[in-house]
Amino acid sequence: MNSPQLVLASASPRRRELLGQIGLIFKVVVTNIDESVKHNETPVQYVERLAIAKAKAGYAPECVVLGADTTVSIDGEILGKPSGQAEGIAMLGKLSGRAHEVITAIAAFDGTALESIVVSSIVHFREISADEAKKYWATGEPVDKAGGYGIQGIGGIFAQRLEGSYSAVVGLPLEQTERLLRKFTIDTWSTRIHG
Repeated sequence: MNSPQLVLASASPRRRELLGQIGLIFKVVVTNIDESVKHNETPVQYVERLAIAKAKAGYAPECVVLGADTTVSIDGEILGKPSGQAEGIAMLGKLSGRAHEVITAIAAFDGTALESIVVSSIVHFREISADEAKKYWATGEPVDKAGGYGIQGIGGIFAQRLEGSYSAVVGLPLEQTERLLRKFTIDTWSTRIHG
């Protein structure tokens, strides 16, 4: 019996790169999910709900759909994608010189079974001056990223230390993703050898 087709339900180029990095063959489906935070929703509940919603929205027969979502949290506050320059710079101000949590949820759905995993990592930032924050915003990198920065790009200069999964902070925890896909009979090694 053939493995089901793997579908990544994400518009994120970072997630596509990470999944491709481990040699898996997949197709991409972009879903349109409302990413508003619900009243009294914790950061963990928020990302898990969105990852599940994306996986379900991207479903097609004979496929396993992988959905994912990432958020940044500090002092219990969810920092999503900044709405503009002022919010992006304000986010960096909150993160400056402090540790924050990056939470990524992944979910797999095959039309019947649904499983999800949440991965939390801690990122420690150095102090960021107001001038640096403005210059960083001007690069365009922070515009579409949770917390207003990308650790895999220029934003990596702010990160002094990371506790947890680097790939999860970028947007897709690779070890947990492979573990999840194996539960859904995605033969990851066969895909790498023959793909």
